Amino acid sequence: MLQTMVAATACFNVVAEQGYKAGIFNGVELHKRTYYPLRTAYPDLPSQLVVSARMKATEAVKSALTHQRKGRKASQPHATLCPVRYDVRSYWVKWDRLTCSLATVAGRVELAFVVPPHAAKYTLGKVASADLVYRKGKFRLHVVVDVPNPNIVSTADVVGVDLGIVRPAVTSDNHFFGQRSWKELENRIFRLRRKLQGKGTKSAKRHLRKLSGKLLRQRRDHDHLLSRRIVDHTPLGGTIVVENLTHIRARVKQRHGQQSRRLHSWSFAQLRSFLDYKGEARGQRVVAVDPRHTSQTCSRCDYTAKSNRKSQGAFCCGQCGYQLNADLNGARNIRDKYVVQLASLGTSFVGGPLSDGLSSQATQVA
Repeated sequence: MLQTMVAATACFNVVAEQGYKAGIFNGVELHKRTYYPLRTAYPDLPSQLVVSARMKATEAVKSALTHQRKGRKASQPHATLCPVRYDVRSYWVKWDRLTCSLATVAGRVELAFVVPPHAAKYTLGKVASADLVYRKGKFRLHVVVDVPNPNIVSTADVVGVDLGIVRPAVTSDNHFFGQRSWKELENRIFRLRRKLQGKGTKSAKRHLRKLSGKLLRQRRDHDHLLSRRIVDHTPLGGTIVVENLTHIRARVKQRHGQQSRRLHSWSFAQLRSFLDYKGEARGQRVVAVDPRHTSQTCSRCDYTAKSNRKSQGAFCCGQCGYQLNADLNGARNIRDKYVVQLASLGTSFVGGPLSDGLSSQATQVA
């Protein structure tokens, strides 16, 4: 299996190099240029795995070239040990026996596997593709399973969610999710890594290896907890509205310091993906709205001014004097923005009046 992964990685790097240097990310063109030379160079690697390596390389080259066209930094894609992508022609899974068959350089290999308890509910779904991953001496098969959509009727419930760094998530109906201590936990790991890197001793390097990936795992765990609480809080069939934070790092002016580091380490895209699939399982939609002025607009009178945002956590309207937690005010503006969009398109809500106090006034905070 490891030899198969090494050969597939070599194919990936060859295709990525040719595509990047020639500026080509068309899969058909790269297939014509590389398929037969790769089959000759790696005769033991099944043809379907050569094709899957080319597909992965094509995606990586396309991403790199797209970043370059937009003026961002990007380099030639290169992998040291690329996961092998399997499809229904190169592998199969038997859930009842907990065995799988994988195409390798030595032919088909049938292996036993273990399903984690949290994933057991998906074993009845239709198997699609899979990725074979090797990490820290263990092989893991990430199987994609097609699950039918839940039979849940859409409702008129709309919940706006303001995502932030200090306050992880605040909903439009006065719920604050996440813990302030999460930020300090991440800062602690960052400070420890910086201190160990400064020492450079053998023991410091051993400690750094132990810390490898810890921050990413911790952040992933926090995002799972946060997305689960938001989804469980939203009624079945409701709509979760968040800000469209795509390319936010390119828009900010601050490039140095602690605030910049926090922003660049903010995993909002991962959190959004968790919300998408967890919400789908409950018949919920996750939509995004334009984030402009959501933190500067009064959710009561719609007056917009930079001076309304007094501090990170305080909002005070300069026109009507309305005072509220700034993140809560932003969450209500996010929700209302989506409602206005639906109204402008002539779309009506199904299932009754808008929920969560859409027509009621917010509680004033002194």
